[in-house]
Amino acid sequence: MNRRGTDPPFWIRFATSAAIVALIWIVFGQTLWHDFVNYDDKVYVYGNALVSAGLSVHGIAHAFVDTYTKNWHPLTMISHMIDCQVFDLKPGGHHFSNVLFHSIAALALFGWLFGLTNRFWSAAFVSAIFAIHPLRVESVAWVAERKDVLSAVFFFLTLIAYTRYARSPSFGRYVTVAILFACGLMSKSMLVTTPIVLLLLDYWPLRRWQGAGSVEQDDSETQNRRAVISTSQPFNSSTSVVGLVVEKIPLFGLSLATSVVTFLIQIKSSESIAQLPFSWRLQNAIVTYVTYVWQLFWPAKLAVFYPHPDNRLAVWQVALAAVFLVAVTWTAFAVRKRHPYLIVGWIWYLVMLLPVIGIIEVGLQGHADRYTYLPHVGLYIAWIWLIADLSASFRARKQILGIAGVAVVTVLTACSWKQTSYWRNTESLWAHALAVTTDNDVALTDLGNFYMESGRLDEALSYLQRALAVRSASEQQHYTLSLAVIEATIGNVLGRIGRLDEALSHFRKAIELRPDFPDAHYNLGVALAQKGDLDGAIEQWRATLALRPNDPGTNTSLANVLVQKGFFREAVSHYEIALRSEPDSEMPLNNMAWVLSAAPDDSVRNGPRAVDVALRLSRVTQNKNPFYIRTLAAAYAEAGQFDKAIEAGATASGLADAQQQFQLAVKIEDETKLYRQHQPFRDPTLPNGQ
Repeated sequence: MNRRGTDPPFWIRFATSAAIVALIWIVFGQTLWHDFVNYDDKVYVYGNALVSAGLSVHGIAHAFVDTYTKNWHPLTMISHMIDCQVFDLKPGGHHFSNVLFHSIAALALFGWLFGLTNRFWSAAFVSAIFAIHPLRVESVAWVAERKDVLSAVFFFLTLIAYTRYARSPSFGRYVTVAILFACGLMSKSMLVTTPIVLLLLDYWPLRRWQGAGSVEQDDSETQNRRAVISTSQPFNSSTSVVGLVVEKIPLFGLSLATSVVTFLIQIKSSESIAQLPFSWRLQNAIVTYVTYVWQLFWPAKLAVFYPHPDNRLAVWQVALAAVFLVAVTWTAFAVRKRHPYLIVGWIWYLVMLLPVIGIIEVGLQGHADRYTYLPHVGLYIAWIWLIADLSASFRARKQILGIAGVAVVTVLTACSWKQTSYWRNTESLWAHALAVTTDNDVALTDLGNFYMESGRLDEALSYLQRALAVRSASEQQHYTLSLAVIEATIGNVLGRIGRLDEALSHFRKAIELRPDFPDAHYNLGVALAQKGDLDGAIEQWRATLALRPNDPGTNTSLANVLVQKGFFREAVSHYEIALRSEPDSEMPLNNMAWVLSAAPDDSVRNGPRAVDVALRLSRVTQNKNPFYIRTLAAAYAEAGQFDKAIEAGATASGLADAQQQFQLAVKIEDETKLYRQHQPFRDPTLPNGQ
């Protein structure tokens, strides 16, 4: 057993740490050449205006109250903002950050576990398995799962800080624990169970529970021979379990506050409403606990989405899984005096999975690889410490364990590298999911979405119709939102093809299934506007805003149609709402400035305000768009600044000529003639105000 006087020399510790990091970059370094995927990456990064704008005071403040992602993780959002500031929307930079955070987390785990137990090689092997197990791929290779790797960094830093506090309690050290824990919660709320993990560590290896000091101390000769766990320093602050719980009340308070905030955000989303009966969720949760254990040892056929089994789980499957969980729990408890790490690691696993095991519904997946990211650490510790314990009397023990360890790490590295390769783009990700799962309507839908966005409309329609067939075949009536999403997406494809009547039918079917589905209302409005039914479009977009009031796209679309109808004042108010969410969005900036400058309604025009908006548009577009500079010229003229209007008009006309937009250039020249006569421009295509 390693004692403080016989710790491995620095070069071995450094080389081992470097090897762990090297393994991570061998496996995940390929993601630097991967693309974003269409599964939440758009919501979290490239389609999120708040994030993609980069780091700003406004963005940082808004991250703490944002509901767009339907989760509360402000530090994760801020980390995405920093990436957009540094790397723009180049996906390689965002993947780099994920791999970097995962590397830091693995090293923090290694440092914490070795410092706590003084078991160098056991700690190294736990960290290596954590670093490159195939179940880690989803958390690291998926940009949207930044919350996993970032929260892991703060989780292990919290454990390090708590170990220091337990060794020598002080107010300052406790505050450090609380701050790091709060940062972890603000990265991912799944860490709400951390105080319970700390209580487990109080039992082993910190031995702070009253009576826990007798663990593994009744036979010192056997203890030394087997090299069972030992703390690097004795923890003499034993206290009652009640006292240890009271000690953590502030931490439990942080967990409770985070849970409440997350719940309040999620209930505002129609997608968060439970669609599955509780009995289904409970049965699946019991089986999923066992599934995750099996995947630890046999990580095959991994997919980004596993369809929920609904009520198709056989009674014997649920019963057998329940018996397994009870048996392992009872065994770990029975041998707790001799092998305390078993009960600690096992309860760690059970408790950390509890928020995402599916009893509380989070999405429609049956289970997800990413949820094992931190819970599996408990199993790693229990399993590896048990192997070290049971093999203590083997001849050539170090050689056997060393060869076995290298073999396991090598195989897992190869499997993880292959699994990571499936994340190179959206098409390969969902194609692999379809290859290893059955009746996966989510994979079919998202692959259809990808083909739609790529302009491959026939392929998109084919996959979406397959998704509709899969979901419609279910006899259960608990998937109305899923059906509505598929119906609406088919409508989008048909609309792009030009089959508007069929598209309208699918959008209306989606609304019939879920009247609270805002995207269906919005897309129906778009289709109605394309058919010339402006009143119908207005009705649908108002319905969208009743469900999603601050949506910038809907507010802009509604404002554009209101302008066509002559409702200028109401249109301007909707442009203002759109710009509060997306201050640099070009369409509402231009259209609002144009209405304020050139509308025939005297009561609506506002020259100074139009100039402010048009100047912001010019800054955003760097004066490269003649159409927008034309708007600036009209704004100057309405404000009575005719010299600037003439100058802007000349710039816009010349730029239009240079870009071979000759008709636009002629139009701008005609408008500039008015400015030379000190007359503002009135757009004759706009109706009189109403």
